[in-house]
Amino acid sequence: MSPAGGAAALAGGSAMAAANAELSPRDFAAIAAIMHSDARIELSAAKTTLVQSRLARRLREHGLSRFSEYVALVQSDAGERHAMVVALTTNHTHFFREPHHFDHFRQHVLPVLKRKQGPIRIWSAGCSSGEEVYTIAMCLLGPDRTSATWLRNADVRLLATDIAPHVVESVARGFYADNIVSGVPEPYRSTWMRPASGGLVMAEEARQLVTARVLNLFDRWPLKAQYDVIFCRNVMIYFGDPAKEELEERFVNQLAPGGHLYIGHSERLIGPAASRMTSCGHTIYAKPETRG
Repeated sequence: MSPAGGAAALAGGSAMAAANAELSPRDFAAIAAIMHSDARIELSAAKTTLVQSRLARRLREHGLSRFSEYVALVQSDAGERHAMVVALTTNHTHFFREPHHFDHFRQHVLPVLKRKQGPIRIWSAGCSSGEEVYTIAMCLLGPDRTSATWLRNADVRLLATDIAPHVVESVARGFYADNIVSGVPEPYRSTWMRPASGGLVMAEEARQLVTARVLNLFDRWPLKAQYDVIFCRNVMIYFGDPAKEELEERFVNQLAPGGHLYIGHSERLIGPAASRMTSCGHTIYAKPETRG
């Protein structure tokens, strides 16, 4: 066998070993502890198969055949530790998801924002690949170019954050494949998206509203302004109640008086945050105005 053939055989053997590696309860517990420590994500034993399948690729890339070796690696290598957290983070979204939120935003929040004097700040927390933040952008722009004229003299910024660098890069690119953009209703799609090979790219008017950043929601937030609107949907379902309570309280603190918080359809406010917000629709909450 030639040296090249031998190397290929070794690589193939490593890949097969990684694919067949068994995730022991001990190794799963170590991985789950890291996920909770670094991202506050709760992994039950029922997720063992999911964790094993998602991390098999990481084992292959490092030429490892056992999960115990991989656990040792992530415990000593901060870069791989973060890569593991990203690999085990779920990124699923689509345009105009949970449409009643955007109906409420357009009907009740947008008219107030248009009358506001001063900066307008909106945050998509746990933005995934950006479909949510660009749906917000299209709602702000409106169904046609005439409806977007109010933005010319307005100071409007949309922040999109996620723990996973690769999806944040997707937000910055603003490109979406044909099967993804099919759910964008007309006339938003034809007005605020441009043809590109294999799909559509967000128009410059939408992209210039959005800033995408990597952020772990449980790290310090480098946010100076209070926000008029925060979307954090279908993110907290992965956290235990103590983490949810902490995060929701921080969101409320970051909201400006009169601001709105949108959370996922199966989520709810708990702890101190629940008493500080007013429900104004299914999983839609408003922070009361400050009384003079």
